[in-house]
Amino acid sequence: MKSMIVLLGPPGSGKGTQGEKLGTELGYVRLSTGDMLREAVRNGTELGKLAKTYMDSGALVPNDVIIGLMKDKINALGKVPGIIFDGFPRTVEQAEALDKELNVDLALNLDVADDILIERLTKRRSCPDCQAVYHLVYNPPKCEGKCDKCGAELYQRDDDKDATVKNRLEVYRKNTLPLVDYYTKAGKIATLNGVGDINAIFEEVKKVIQ
Repeated sequence: MKSMIVLLGPPGSGKGTQGEKLGTELGYVRLSTGDMLREAVRNGTELGKLAKTYMDSGALVPNDVIIGLMKDKINALGKVPGIIFDGFPRTVEQAEALDKELNVDLALNLDVADDILIERLTKRRSCPDCQAVYHLVYNPPKCEGKCDKCGAELYQRDDDKDATVKNRLEVYRKNTLPLVDYYTKAGKIATLNGVGDINAIFEEVKKVIQ
C-alpha cells in the first residue's frame, strides 16, 4: 500500500471527500498545512515560533519550515497506514523541496471538467452555525435555505461565487496543474475520473494505492 500520497485536483474535484474516506476507512492521516501551522504556533514549538514570525508579517511561510513541521508531525504519529499531504505541495518548487526530505509514493489526481466544477462550487451552500454543507442539485436541504441539522439560514461562501470560482480555477491551472507533469515524469501519478458516485470513485482510489 502506498504510504505517502499527494492529492491533486482543482477546487471542487472531491479531494477533501476522498481524503476523508482514506482516513475513516483505511486509517490514513491527513496532514493539512494550515492545521499544522496553527498547531505548531499554538504549542509554541521552535518551528511554530519561526512560522509565526512570517505569518504575523503576512509573508508566506518558507518551504523548509513547512516541510520541517511535516517531518516533526510524521515522527510524532508513530506507525500509521499512510499519510495524505493536503494543501502542499502547490507548486513544482514545493514538490522538489518535499522530495529532498520525504519520499512521496503517489500523486492521486482527480480529473473533473471546468463546467462541472463550476456547477459543484457555485451551487454549494453552507451553514454558518454547524458548518454543514449542502448542494442545491445533489444534496439540497429539506427546507429551502435552511440547515437540516440546526435550522440556521444557509449562505453562499464568497469563494463559492461565480467570479471567485473561475479565478480559483485559473490560479490552480497556473500554479498547481504543472504538478501533474512533474509527478507524471517521476512515474508517480494516477489520474482518476472525479465524476460519479463518491463510493465508486473511492473503489478506484483503493485500487491505485494498493
